[in-house]
Amino acid sequence: MQFIIYLSNIIIPLLIFYIVFTGLIEKRPVYDDFVRGAKDGMKTVASILPTLIGLMVGVGVLRSSGFLDFISDLLARPAEQLGFPAPLVPLSIVRMFSSSAATGLALDLFSQYGTDSLIGTIASISMSCTETIFYTMSVYFMAAKVTKTRYTLAGALLSTLSGIIASTILGHWLVS
Repeated sequence: MQFIIYLSNIIIPLLIFYIVFTGLIEKRPVYDDFVRGAKDGMKTVASILPTLIGLMVGVGVLRSSGFLDFISDLLARPAEQLGFPAPLVPLSIVRMFSSSAATGLALDLFSQYGTDSLIGTIASISMSCTETIFYTMSVYFMAAKVTKTRYTLAGALLSTLSGIIASTILGHWLVS
């Protein structure tokens, strides 16, 4: 175990030294390449920043307006009948928009119900097998200048539903 901790502490510095060493061997202007890459990165950040701000504002509005609670209350009873715990409905909705907001909700669930409870187990599995659909689509499609998304949203929603179903089944199986 100590070896893994040591390896995890040195892996990033080793990777950086490897990149610099390889650049020097190939007689590349390593620092100039780094600065050029940083400039390109800043251009990318500047181009997707409005999208990120819009998503953050949208999630904030959903949470503070009470709309998220309204939708959660609306879906709670059908979710319970299908074996999906009602407290996880807001997490599943927010997860499609924001990973950090979903992480905050998951931490609230962990403190309220416990990490080893059915709700905590399903929340953990669900967080690892679902994606922030709208964030990912907007940021990556904006950065890559994709205009025709075709079936991306339908496929992403279907895969998220599959992840939620799988996490529910696995959570019930693991806890029982």
